[in-house]
Amino acid sequence: MRSHGLYRGAAAAVKGKRQLKGSYQSDSGIICVFVTSFFAGGDTVKIGDVTYKLKTPRNPELVPVKHLSDSLPQMMAQHLRWIMQKDLLGQDVFLIGPPGPLRRSIAMQYLELTKREVEYVALSRDTTETDLKQRREIRSGTAFYIDQCAVRAATQGRVLVLEGLEKAERNVLPVLNNLLENREMQLEDGRFLMAAERYDKLLQEHTKEELDSWKIVRVSEDFRVIALGLPVPKYKGNPLDPPLRSRFQARDIYYLPFKDQLELLYTAGPNIPAERVSQLLSLATTLCSQESSSLGLPDFPMDNLLPVLHNTFPMLSSQQLVQRLYPYNSILGKEGRSAVEGVLSRFELLDGRRQAAPATVTSVSMTKDLEGRANVTLSVADRNVSFQVPAGTKEPRPPNSSPSFISTPSHSQLLSEMMQSHMVKDICLIGAKGCGKSVLAREFGEMLGYSIEPVMLYQDMTARDLLQQRYTLPNGDTAWRLSPLVTAAIEGKLLLLDGIHRVNLGTLAVLSRLLHDRELDLYDGTRLLRWDRYQTIKEELQFSDEQLQERSIFPIHPSFRVLALAEPPVVGAGSSSSRGQQWLGPELLTMFLYHTVSPLGKAEEMDLLQGLTPNVPQEAAEQLLHLTHSLRNTNDPTAQSLASSLSTRQLLRICRRLSLYPEESVAHAVNKACLSRFLPSLARACLEKSLSNCSIQEAPEPTENTQDYSCKVHTDGVLTIGSVSAPVYNPSEKMKVPDVLFYDNPQHMMVMENMLKDFLLGEHLLLMGNQGVGKNKIVDRFLHLLNRPREYLQLHRDTTVQTLTLQPSVRDGIITYEDSPLVKAVKMGHILVIDEADKAPTNVTCILKTLVESREMILADGRRIAKDRPNAIVMHPDFRMLVLANRPGFPFLGNDFFGSLGDIFSCHAVDNPKPQAELAMLKQYGPDVPDATLQKLVAAFGELRSMADQGTITYPYSTREVVNIVKHLQKFPGEGLANVVRNVFDFDSYNKDMREVLIEALHKHGIPIGAKTSSVKLAKELPLPEVKMTGYWTTNQSGNARRKLLCPTETHTIDIKGPVFLRVQSYPCNRQESRALSFSEEKAHWQIPMNEVNIICDVTTKDVYVATCNPVSLFSMKEHGETIQVMELYDVFPRTISGVWQPFVTVAPLGSPLDGQVVLHEEQVGTQTHTNAQRQQGAHKMCRDFAHKNWLLFYKEDSNQLEVLDVLEGRVHSISLPINLKSVFLVAEDRWLLLESNTNRKFLLTKPMHMAAENTGVCQLHSISEDPVSSGHGAVEVSVPQMLSSEQLPNENLSAALDQRIVSPNRVLADTASFARVVVGFPDLMSPNEVYSFQRPVDLSDMKSSRTGAQMFLKGGLHSSAVKQQNCVSLLSANQMVRALPPNKVPLKEIYPKDITPPMTAAYLEVTDLNSKKVKYIPVPRSMSVSPYTNWVSKVSESDVLMAPLRSGGVVTVDMGGYVRLWETGLDTLQRSLMEWRNMIGSEDGRPLQITIERESNLDVTAPKHGKIDPNNAPHVGGNQWAGGTGGRDTAGLGGKGGPYRLDAGHKVYQVSQAEKDAVPEDVRRAAREMAEKAFKERLKEIDMSEYDAATYERFSTAVRRQVQSLRIILDSLQAKGKERQWLKNQALGELDDAKIIDGLAGEKAIYKRRGEHDPEVGVPQQKPKRLRVLADVSGSMYRFNGVDSRLERSMEAVCMVMEALESYEDKFKYDIVGHSGDGYDIELVRADKVPKNNKQRLKVLKTMHAHAQFCMSGDYTLEGTTNKERDFKIK
Repeated sequence: MRSHGLYRGAAAAVKGKRQLKGSYQSDSGIICVFVTSFFAGGDTVKIGDVTYKLKTPRNPELVPVKHLSDSLPQMMAQHLRWIMQKDLLGQDVFLIGPPGPLRRSIAMQYLELTKREVEYVALSRDTTETDLKQRREIRSGTAFYIDQCAVRAATQGRVLVLEGLEKAERNVLPVLNNLLENREMQLEDGRFLMAAERYDKLLQEHTKEELDSWKIVRVSEDFRVIALGLPVPKYKGNPLDPPLRSRFQARDIYYLPFKDQLELLYTAGPNIPAERVSQLLSLATTLCSQESSSLGLPDFPMDNLLPVLHNTFPMLSSQQLVQRLYPYNSILGKEGRSAVEGVLSRFELLDGRRQAAPATVTSVSMTKDLEGRANVTLSVADRNVSFQVPAGTKEPRPPNSSPSFISTPSHSQLLSEMMQSHMVKDICLIGAKGCGKSVLAREFGEMLGYSIEPVMLYQDMTARDLLQQRYTLPNGDTAWRLSPLVTAAIEGKLLLLDGIHRVNLGTLAVLSRLLHDRELDLYDGTRLLRWDRYQTIKEELQFSDEQLQERSIFPIHPSFRVLALAEPPVVGAGSSSSRGQQWLGPELLTMFLYHTVSPLGKAEEMDLLQGLTPNVPQEAAEQLLHLTHSLRNTNDPTAQSLASSLSTRQLLRICRRLSLYPEESVAHAVNKACLSRFLPSLARACLEKSLSNCSIQEAPEPTENTQDYSCKVHTDGVLTIGSVSAPVYNPSEKMKVPDVLFYDNPQHMMVMENMLKDFLLGEHLLLMGNQGVGKNKIVDRFLHLLNRPREYLQLHRDTTVQTLTLQPSVRDGIITYEDSPLVKAVKMGHILVIDEADKAPTNVTCILKTLVESREMILADGRRIAKDRPNAIVMHPDFRMLVLANRPGFPFLGNDFFGSLGDIFSCHAVDNPKPQAELAMLKQYGPDVPDATLQKLVAAFGELRSMADQGTITYPYSTREVVNIVKHLQKFPGEGLANVVRNVFDFDSYNKDMREVLIEALHKHGIPIGAKTSSVKLAKELPLPEVKMTGYWTTNQSGNARRKLLCPTETHTIDIKGPVFLRVQSYPCNRQESRALSFSEEKAHWQIPMNEVNIICDVTTKDVYVATCNPVSLFSMKEHGETIQVMELYDVFPRTISGVWQPFVTVAPLGSPLDGQVVLHEEQVGTQTHTNAQRQQGAHKMCRDFAHKNWLLFYKEDSNQLEVLDVLEGRVHSISLPINLKSVFLVAEDRWLLLESNTNRKFLLTKPMHMAAENTGVCQLHSISEDPVSSGHGAVEVSVPQMLSSEQLPNENLSAALDQRIVSPNRVLADTASFARVVVGFPDLMSPNEVYSFQRPVDLSDMKSSRTGAQMFLKGGLHSSAVKQQNCVSLLSANQMVRALPPNKVPLKEIYPKDITPPMTAAYLEVTDLNSKKVKYIPVPRSMSVSPYTNWVSKVSESDVLMAPLRSGGVVTVDMGGYVRLWETGLDTLQRSLMEWRNMIGSEDGRPLQITIERESNLDVTAPKHGKIDPNNAPHVGGNQWAGGTGGRDTAGLGGKGGPYRLDAGHKVYQVSQAEKDAVPEDVRRAAREMAEKAFKERLKEIDMSEYDAATYERFSTAVRRQVQSLRIILDSLQAKGKERQWLKNQALGELDDAKIIDGLAGEKAIYKRRGEHDPEVGVPQQKPKRLRVLADVSGSMYRFNGVDSRLERSMEAVCMVMEALESYEDKFKYDIVGHSGDGYDIELVRADKVPKNNKQRLKVLKTMHAHAQFCMSGDYTLEGTTNKERDFKIK
C-alpha cells in the first residue's frame, strides 16, 4: 500500500462531508486521517488518534482552498497531527524551518482540513504596531479605528498566520505578548479584548449591554496563532525576543525525507529517467546538509525541484537545470564553486557540455482553445520543439521583428532558455549593468504579448511602496491605492522588478507568498487569490464576482508573471558594502529561476553595434571592442572596474556619436566614458596602457587652435559652438531661460561643444567635476545659448524618491501633491537641471534609470509618466536632463553617482581651467588687477589643486575661490593680495598642519601672506671711491711691421661624429618665490635634481643651462618654467684619459635658426657636441660672447692658435698668431683683445666680418700700449682683465658713471685691482682711449684666505689660484658690475654691526652700481650639500657659486649643491618690485578706522554759524544747534554739512586697528614659548625620555611629518564617511515623514523619522577594524649599505610614519610590524595588541630595528616573510 495518510480524493471528501476512512501500516506506526459524521451533529477530522470537531465558518470565503494535495506524505501527516494537538490544547505554534513555502503550505493545509478562517500577515521590517492592532481611517471628516488582522482574528475566532517573525524590527511583536499569553489586549479605541473564560464569567454576573458599555470584547476560544519563521542565526534576521518565544510551541518543519521526496518527484516527472531524478535530489540534499552550510554554501531550493521536474524541458541538461535553480557561478567564490562542481561530478550531473543547448525561438502563437496561453516553438539541434507557456493579453510579436532589438546567438539562446523557465516559474535575470537585461526583458514580454509593468526598486522602498499606498479622497477620506505591482497581478501583466539586488530582504519577503502561491493580503484587507482557488471558492460558495469583490477578494490573472532584473551579487560582501551586496541568499533562491546574462562575445557585440549604428566607422568600432574585451577578460580587478564603464549601453552611445562625428578619436570617447580625469592614478595608468596595447592613439590636445573655440548665434536662429551647430529653441516660458554672467574661455567652450554634440544625439548629460569649477555656469550658459527653459532640482542626503517626484501638502484636510520640477520638466519639455546629484543616496537617484531608458516613471500619487498608456503623463519630446555631480572618491564624501548610474548618461568631466585659460578668464573679472598678481594666484591655486588630488590637503580649491579673490582686488585695489587670500584660507587657520601646508604653498608662489611691509632686507650700500682717469690705451697703427702683424688663416670643414640619441628626462621644477616673508634682492630659487657627487662647472643663460661633470650632464630650465630637462652625457664625453681625469665642461647656447641648441665644450680634450678636433692635451678655452650669432672661438693657453667654429656653416677657421696666448676677450664681433702669455701685453686682433669672403683670409694684429695719465708718474701698472664687455654702456649710463656728458664707444672692464674700469673710445677709435677706474683699497689678489673650520672641512683646503670660472659679469643696461666673491674678500665689518654675526654663506654678490656710485654685498646662502670631491670643486671657482647674467636683468647663481637662485640687482627694477610687493601685502597706514554714518536730514542748510557752545562738552549728533557736534548742519563740527569750518570737540572715536590685533607684546610671546618648553620637558619626564632621545626621535619624525599629515587627513575622511547616519523610520519623535502624512492626519503617532545609527543586520559579517601588517627589512645589508644610500634610515622613517599616522585610529585599523633578516622571517617589532603609545615606545621600535640590522646573521628571508604573513592573514 502506498505510504500516504490522505487518499486521493480526500480533499473532496472534506468538502463533501462524507465519511472517509484510511489506514495503513508504516515503519513508524499508523497515522490515519478520517473525516466522519459525528452523532451529535457536525463533522470531525481525525488524524491518527487525534480528533478535531469541525465548525461551520462564518466567512467561508476566508477558509483556504486547494492546499491539500492528492497525495499526502507521512511526514506531512505527522506535522498536521502535531498542530491539531496544539490546537486542541489552545496553544499557539511556531513552525520553524529552512526558507521556502513548505511551512506556509502545512499551515494552510491544516486550516483547510479544519475549515478555519485565516488572517494572514507577512511581516517585514516596515511592519508597525498599527499593522497588527488597529489603524485609523478618516470617514466623513472623522477618524475611526479599523481593526487589523490580529484583532480581527481574536474577535472573530480566526487563525492568525504570522509569517517572517525574523523580519520584523525589534519591539514590534511584543505588542502581541499579552494576547498570546492571556488572550488580552488593550486597544487604541478604548476597547479591551478579554479571554473567553473570563468574559463568560463576567457575563454570568452582568448583562452583555453592560460589558459593551465598558468596552469589553470577548476573544474567541477558537483564536489561534500560527507563526512561521526561520532559525536565526543560521539565516539572516532578528532573533526572537525571549518573552515572545516562550509563548509559542515550536515544530521543526524540515524538508521531506529523501524517500517521500523522491516519490513525489517520480510522480511529478514520470518521463524523466528515475536515475536522473535521484541524482538531482541527492545533489539538493547534499547542498542542504550541515556540512555544506559550514562551507558557506547557501541551501539548495529544494521546494523548486517539484515544479521544475513537472514542467521540465526534455533536452535540458542536468547542469543547466541546476544552474537555473542554484546559480552557483554567481553566488559563490572560487572555493564554493569547486565544492559544488565536486558534488555535481559525484552525482554524474556535469553533463552540460554533452547536450546541445536550445538555439532560437522560431515562432510564438496564441492557443485557440486556451485563453492566456501561447504555443512556443524552439529550434533545438535542427529539431523543432513546441510547448505551451502563459502569455499576455495582447497579440504576440514574431521573434526578431523589432527594429530596436538586434538578435545575437547568445541572446537568442537566452530567450529560448527563458521560455522554458517561463513554463514553470518566475524568472530573475542576473547581469552587469548595461549588458542588455532591460532590452531582453522587453523583447521577451513583447514576444509573448505581455503588457509590461516596470517597477524600479530602490533601497529605502517599503512594503507599502511595493503593495499599497495611502491617499486622500476629494472629501478628505483616507483610502488605499493599489501599486502597479498589484494591478499587474490582477490584469495579467508581466511585472518587471528592476533592481531586486537593491531592496532589503525584509521588504522583499512580503512578495514571497505572491511568488510561491500567487496569493497576497493587502493592508486594506483585500485578498488576492490564485486563479484556480478563486474559481473554486466562487463555485463552491455560489458567489458572483461582484459578491466576492464586495468581500475584497480578487483573482490573480493566470497569465501574471514576474521577471526580476538584478546585478550580480558581490561574493563575500556584507549588506552595507560600498561595492555591492551578496543579496542572493537561500530565501531569494526559492522565489525565482535564475538566468545569467553573459557579456556578449566580440563578434556578437560588433554585429549589435553595427546593427544599431550602421554608420559607425568600422576601424573605430573594432578598436573599441578590442579594448573593451581586453579589459573584460583580464584578471586585474582595476581593469575589470574600467570595463564596467564600457558596458554595451555605453558602447552604443559611443558608436552613435562616432557615426555622426567620425573625426573624433576613440581614445577621447573612452576617456570620456570612463571619466579618466578623475580616475585614481593606478586606474588611469591601467587605462592608458590598455589603450596603447590596443593601438588606440591619444589625440594630442589642441593647444594652438584653442583660440578658435567660440560661440555665435546667427541671424537665422542657429547656434554654433566650435564646429557644431544647432537651432535655437523658441520657448513659451522665456522667464525660465537662465541668464548668467559668463566669460568665454577655450576650455569651457570645448566642454560645451562636446555637450552640444551629445545633446543633438538626444542624450541626457552628466557633468562631473570638483566644486567651483563652473559646472552650473557652463550649464546655464549652454541653456542660455540654446534658449531652453530650465527646471532646477537640488538634491541632498535627505532626498527621497517621493520628494524627487512630488511634494505632498495638506489643504483643507486633503493631501494634495504638487509636481516637483522633474514632473514639470517632463510635462513642459523643459530641461531639468539636477544639481548635487551625488549628495542623494544612489538608491534614490536610481529611479532616474527608468525615466532615461524606458521614458517611464511611477509617481507617489499613483500617476505615471509613460508613452502609450491612458491617463498617463506623456513625456514631452524636448525633455532632457542635465545632471551635475562632484567627482567620485576622496576627498568628496558624496555617493558614487557615476558608479551606479554613470552609464545611462553621457558623461563630461569639467575640470578647473588650464592656467592660460584661467588667467584669461580672471583678466576679464579683474581687468585692473596686475598680471603678475593673477599669475601668482593661478600658479598657487594650481599647486593646491594638485595637492588635493594627491590627498595632501583635503579641500580641492577651485576657480570659484580665485574669482572671488580677483573680484575683491578689482573693487578694492588698495587691499593687498596677502590679506585678500585670507578670505579663502581663514577656514583653515585653526588647523595647524593645514595652515603650514597652505602658507608654504602660497609663499612658494610669492604671495606674501603673513609678511609685513617693513620686512625689507636689502643689502647695505657702501660708497664707491671716486672715479679717476688712470691712463690711456693706444692702438698702434703705424707701418712698422713689428707693431702691425699679419696673421694667416686656414679654413677646413669639421669632423662630426654622431648623432647620438639621448634620453631627456623631465623633473618638476619646485620653484620657490623668495619674497614670501621679506623683500630682498633674491627673487626665486630651486634645486636641480643632481647627485651629491655631481660637480657644477658652468651656468649660462638664454634659457638657464647648467652643466655638471662627474658624470657630465646638462640641465635646462626656463626662468619661469615648471620643468627641468636633464640629459646625461657620459656616452658623449667618454673617459679617454687614464689616471685621474677631472673633466670641465662649458656651455654655449646658440641663436636663430638654431634656437634651443647648445654647444658643450670639454676643456681637457676639447670635445664639442658638434666637433671633435683632436689636439694636444691641455686646457682648451671657449669664448661664447657671440654664440647667439652661431660662432664660437676656441684657444689653448700658451698656444699661438685661434680656432673659430662657424656652427651654421660647419667650418673651422684657424688663425696662426705670432704670440702665445694667455686669454682672449671678444670686445666686438670683428675685434678681439688678446693677452700675451708671459708679459700680459694686450693686442687687438681685427678680422674681416666674413671669413669666407675672397682676399680676406688675413687678420691684422695691433699691439696696445698702456700709458699713464702724465709721463711723470712712471710706468703704468698693467691691468689683467677678468671680464671685458662685448658691448658698450648706453650713453646715459656712461655719462652717469663718469659724471660728465659724453657720447663715445666704450667697454667696461673688471680686474682684481678695481671695482670697475671704463675704457672710453675702445675698441673703435684709434686715438688714445681714456681709462677711468674705480680703484679698490686692496687688490683682491693680495687678500689672504681666512676660512673658518667649517669651510675648511667642507672645502678640504684652500682654493688653488688657477680657478676656471671668474664669476664676474657686467649688466650694461643697469650700469652695474656684479662679481661673486668668497667671504674672506668682503669687508664684513663695514656691512654688519659689531654685535651681529655674519651669516654662513657660499659667497657674496658684489654689486657695483656706477649710477648711484654705491657698492653692496648680497649674501648667497650656503649650499645644503657639497660634493665630496673637494679638490676638484676648488678648481672650478674661488667661491662656492657660479654666476651668469639674466636676459631679464639681474643675475642667476648656482651653488655647488645645485641650488639655483635668481637675483634682481638693478635699482629701478628693485624699486618697482618693492612697490608691487608692498601693494600685495596691502597698505596699513596705522591710522585708526573711523566709522562714519551719513544721514539725510531732509533739511536744507541755512546760514553757516559757529553754534552754541555746550558748557559740559557733551557729544551731540545732528540738530543744527551745537558747535563741535557730528553729522549735523550749519554749525562748526565734523561730518555734517553747511558748517563754516571743521571743529573737533575731542569726543572719543571708536576704532578697530589691525595693528592692534597683530601686535602681541614680546613678553607675552616669550611666556607662551616658555610654557611650551616647560610642557615638553614635563612630557619627556613623564615618559622617561631624555632630551637626547627626544632629539633622535624628532630626526625621524620630522623627515616624514608631511606624509604623516597626508595620511591622517585621509584617515579622518574615512572616518567621516563611515559615520554618516541613516534615517530611522516609524519614530515617535523627529521630523515628519512625508510618506506618513496621511497616517498623521488619521491620528497615528509613529509618523516621524530621525537620523541615527542603524543596528547592524543580524547575520551580516561584523564590522571589524582593518588589519594591516608592515613587513620591514632589517637584514644585515640594510646596515651595511646604509652609509651609501641611507636605506636603513629610510626604512625606519617609513615605520615611524606608519606608527604616527595610525595613532588614535586603533578602532579603525589594527596593525603589527614584523621584520625579516638572516635570523628569520618573523622578528616581532610591534604586536597588534600592544602598539606604541608615545614617542619613547616608538623610538624603542626604531632602535630595535637598527640594533637588529647591526647584529643579525646574513641571509635573505624576504620571500618567506611575505608568503608567511599572507598565509597568517588568511587564517585570521
